[in-house]
Amino acid sequence: MPRKTITTNIAFDTQRRSYYVTMYSGRSKKGKCRRSVRCFPTLDQAVQALENFKAGRSLEQGKVPQDLTVGQWLHYWLEQVVRPSRSASTTHGYTMIIRNHLTPGLGAIRLADLTAAQVQQYLNRKQEEGLCANTVRKHHSVLHNALEQARRQELIDRNVVDMAARPSATQPVHHYYDAETMQRLFRALEGTSMELAVKLAGYLGLRRSEICGLKWSHVDRQAKIITIAEARTAVNGKSVDKEPKNNSSVRRLGYQGLSDLENVLERMWRRREAERKRMGSQYCDQGFVLCHSGGHPYQPDYLSNRLQRVLAGKDLPYVTLHGLRHSFASIAHSQNVPLFGISRALGHSSTATTTQIYMHLFDETHLSVVQQVGKAIDGER
Repeated sequence: MPRKTITTNIAFDTQRRSYYVTMYSGRSKKGKCRRSVRCFPTLDQAVQALENFKAGRSLEQGKVPQDLTVGQWLHYWLEQVVRPSRSASTTHGYTMIIRNHLTPGLGAIRLADLTAAQVQQYLNRKQEEGLCANTVRKHHSVLHNALEQARRQELIDRNVVDMAARPSATQPVHHYYDAETMQRLFRALEGTSMELAVKLAGYLGLRRSEICGLKWSHVDRQAKIITIAEARTAVNGKSVDKEPKNNSSVRRLGYQGLSDLENVLERMWRRREAERKRMGSQYCDQGFVLCHSGGHPYQPDYLSNRLQRVLAGKDLPYVTLHGLRHSFASIAHSQNVPLFGISRALGHSSTATTTQIYMHLFDETHLSVVQQVGKAIDGER
């Protein structure tokens, strides 16, 4: 037998050199024992996973383990609070922070014994290790949310993360185009597989996930209106179809009068119909606007990587698909489009969100405002 028992519920596979943990979670309605088996590369990870599982089972039954650790609580919170209520992408992000950072750094400490000083030391250490301030702020937020749930369940008296100072937020560096550079990009990509993607980002300010998730059922070719109602993103290397980021992200964008975008969409539609007719039942018709030959939709990372390969062969500055969304906001503001209109087009929940994200772009227009005021005053002399 290649699998040998190491301890109760843990076995070692001598061929695969991996540890297998068997977890029992009660019985089904038919009386059968429900169990799951997970694989781990090291014994320490296997033991920790089993302890987390046991602690979680006790918490589900209303029993609090006497030596409940921070790591065990984080695991329980992730599985029982976050996973059922958050999107797959959010859950994956939380999982990576907890698994790779919080659990190794603070997981062995008893939940009731965790201090603000230990949290502060953890945050400082992460910055010293090279994580940027904004990433460490996410760690602070995840830990705070988890401990706040523990406080509400009266497992701890207070949330010590409240007493730890998180790093100041830093403004990320954004690369974006002005209108002239955007025209050069559009001309360079005419007739390529990236043409429609960059024009949806540049003309309409769509997010990458919205571009990948756009379906023909949401394109009104007669009224020239695109409805943003679905998004497609990547989670742990797999594509996930989901609803847009928030209620404000569900929006209708008219493109009538944008003859360039109209022509590209019509060309893509005719190409799709011709392929469907030629391939028949072999055509994988999932309804996506952007797809490979045969109908299979693009992976989000494919678009990003493809754009960089195209730019590498052109005399154009570096930019990402999200940078083209920034470009849309910057160009709109330079044309004196009201902030409220820009915010609605971008699908932000409020103008405050737009201001917070794009103030570094909008600030560049202040010079022209000052000059116009100066001319008006000088003209009165």
